[in-house]
Amino acid sequence: MKYFEVNFMISPYSSDAGDVLAAMAGEAGFETFEETGTGLKGYVQQQLFDEGALKAIIEEFPFMETTVTYEVKEAENKDWNEQWEQEGFDPICIADKLIIHDGRHLPDTPAAISIEIDAKLAFGTGTHETTRMICASLLEMDLSGKRILDCGTGTGILSICALRLGAKEAIGYDIDEWSADNARHNAVINRVDKHFTSLLGDASILNKVEGYFDVVLANINRNILLTDMPLFRQKMAQGAILILSGFYTGDCQQLMTKAQALGLTFISQKENHDWACLCFRLA
Repeated sequence: MKYFEVNFMISPYSSDAGDVLAAMAGEAGFETFEETGTGLKGYVQQQLFDEGALKAIIEEFPFMETTVTYEVKEAENKDWNEQWEQEGFDPICIADKLIIHDGRHLPDTPAAISIEIDAKLAFGTGTHETTRMICASLLEMDLSGKRILDCGTGTGILSICALRLGAKEAIGYDIDEWSADNARHNAVINRVDKHFTSLLGDASILNKVEGYFDVVLANINRNILLTDMPLFRQKMAQGAILILSGFYTGDCQQLMTKAQALGLTFISQKENHDWACLCFRLA
């Protein structure tokens, strides 16, 4: 996938201003940042870059005496996760029931459920708070025989977790070809590929997916969730559960208002390091 490299100049520069800008720029699709001494260098997938949203963020920047300017160029086309993929990640334990690990780092102690993730340029290894909160929510549910929709599937970790917990079928989609392929690969190594389908596309692809779902999962940024929630709602069976994450605690009220307008009832909220996870039910 191709990225834009955006050089943010912050004057006067401070680490606090940089931290706030990075958090706000996440709403415009930015994935990672580097400090430059006078600002930040940010990276965003070209297909996700919303310059209008970025300009609005800069206009709303809360440091009144700080000026933020930026320059955009096409980033070098390379495997940005190459080093991370080679190093892997330490096993992650969730609620003492689920362990997520890669093929290089096997868990020292057994768990009721063990999932291996081979990440190739895809989000979702369990290292991020949002992924862990959704997995924890799934562990609290009876998924036996349920049909799962995984929006923005990434590595496929959420679908795999649901299937290992007894779901009968999971369909995931992602706008990134690497992710859609990687999710299929991870389903194979976890032996749930017969029950998992990975599609390439955005939420509009749901218009081509038949039937309704008992559980809908979406770990995506706030703006995309607000746009796509009506499509999620259309695919929910009566009594279905919607689990959302990928946003900050400060975004919860806006998402709850949107869900209520769609006829969804709030169930619960989880928080971890300013990240949030919300659960709703279609009554």
